[in-house]
Amino acid sequence: MEESLITPEAKAMEGKEIGRKTAPVLLKEAQRFAAAANDLNPLYFDEEVAKAAGYRGIIAPPMFLPQVTQGVTRLDTLLPDGIASMPGANLPLRAERRMAGGEAYEFLAPLYPGDTLTAVTVIGSIEEKAGRSGPFVLVTLETVYTDQDGATVAKGRFTLIAR
Repeated sequence: MEESLITPEAKAMEGKEIGRKTAPVLLKEAQRFAAAANDLNPLYFDEEVAKAAGYRGIIAPPMFLPQVTQGVTRLDTLLPDGIASMPGANLPLRAERRMAGGEAYEFLAPLYPGDTLTAVTVIGSIEEKAGRSGPFVLVTLETVYTDQDGATVAKGRFTLIAR
């Protein structure tokens, strides 16, 4: 019988918090994100349009949400494939290669410039699977995003694949 790719130390981390970050939602950053994505929705740029649509003011694009707490990555800290380190990438697994396996978000409330966003990430599950080219590990990370009042504005689920 082959040794599992999941170490007892990694398995013990299921359900545990592995990250907590808090950052302000800045209008200029949200608008730059929208412009870079070529999403020129007036809800992101025009106060009157946003209020007429029922919001208290300009809102941030929904997919800007994970960028708020991401921070800046220095070039000398990038992974060999050129991307920033992924959450959970340093789990003690018997598998060296890590790659993103997908992400999904549930948006529950709008994000406003001036809000303070807190992202709390926990390891939801760690499972070993059998694939055509051998065993691999699926790690599911769950992040809850709350605003300064403690209201949940979104939930995210990220899958990490380790071989």
